[in-house]
Amino acid sequence: MTVLQARPELSGPDGPVTDLGAGTGPAWLDTWLASGRDDLVTWRRLLHADPELGRAEHRTTAVIARTLLAAGLEPRTLPGGTGLVCDVGYGERCVALRADLDALPLQEETGLPFASGTPDVMHACGHDAHTAMVLGAGLALASAPSLPGRVRLVFQPAEEIQPGGALDVVADGAMEGVERIFALHCDPRLEVGKLGTRVGPITSACDVVEVRLTSPGGHTARPHLTADLVEALGLLITQLPLLLTRHVDPRSGTVLVWGAVQSGEAANAIPQSGVLRGTLRTADHDTWTGIEEKFRSLVAAVLAPLGVGYVIDYTRGVPPVVNEAVSSGMLRDAAITLGGLEAAADTEQSSGGEDFAWYLEKVPGAMARLGVWPGVGPMKDIHQSTFDLDERALPVGVRVLINAALSALA
Repeated sequence: MTVLQARPELSGPDGPVTDLGAGTGPAWLDTWLASGRDDLVTWRRLLHADPELGRAEHRTTAVIARTLLAAGLEPRTLPGGTGLVCDVGYGERCVALRADLDALPLQEETGLPFASGTPDVMHACGHDAHTAMVLGAGLALASAPSLPGRVRLVFQPAEEIQPGGALDVVADGAMEGVERIFALHCDPRLEVGKLGTRVGPITSACDVVEVRLTSPGGHTARPHLTADLVEALGLLITQLPLLLTRHVDPRSGTVLVWGAVQSGEAANAIPQSGVLRGTLRTADHDTWTGIEEKFRSLVAAVLAPLGVGYVIDYTRGVPPVVNEAVSSGMLRDAAITLGGLEAAADTEQSSGGEDFAWYLEKVPGAMARLGVWPGVGPMKDIHQSTFDLDERALPVGVRVLINAALSALA
């Protein structure tokens, strides 16, 4: 039932895709995957070849909507024009499955025949796979003779843009009536067929900080007659990360890392302006709630004796994803159902941010890490121009999502 079309020459896998969970049921899911597993690959490759950045996912939204409509479903596009939600089944009870649509501003260097056709834009975080799996889960669920309730498919925009497109979904009321929500994220450190689960925090909070400094400027021969802006930048770079370690609980995993600094051109002139940018991450939700105030007060303390002007631009990002225990157990059990005990793996808390956290501020749920490494060769990390995945993970993801959803509704 391949409806999602963009580049027909890329529309099929090289051969039949192995379904590692074949025969584990339910029977209607086995039947759907017997043919639909190739559609999963087709969808993933077409999405990969035509990536779009956050809140610009218009083509992606349109082709998903057409595919859902062709299956007799009724998708609803979000008010912003990108992203959509769609219910499968009937009844009062409802659980949700979430996928993210947006790509990253990277030039792809994989050499794949279905590589990105858009310069400097690439699906380097597996969102194409996430979308294909939730789409497949929805169509497979629609083929079931009956369901114990509704499953809400959430295709959200702008996961890569702080503070995240999940807030658009929540603001639209898509979490109203939802009992639990599940998501998978590709993990190139796990072998395909394995699922990494964790109870409690699985990602970290991530805020973006910018400090802009101003000074009258002057000659480097007479620094005492002006405010030394470069010296001020240097102190912020070295002192702020250190001071933060003495103002937050060391068990919180809080870290400030600078990513950009710009100021001046001439070797003998003290510049009049400069800017410092970085990320402030913490693994602890309570620490995150108060970290902005601490950051602002420490910047003021460091700069107080130096006479420079400053403006702080602090962008609150996302809280940590904190997996609820029952929901995380449902994902783990789903993995065991299709692959045995060896399919279930523990996973560590990441220092990366994920806007799935916003859903968990509203309803219980969990995110798991889906193995996409083929088991041989290099582990191609996410957010890199060479990222790729083993497409055998796609039917695994569909089975995990469906089994978790059915468990939550049972």
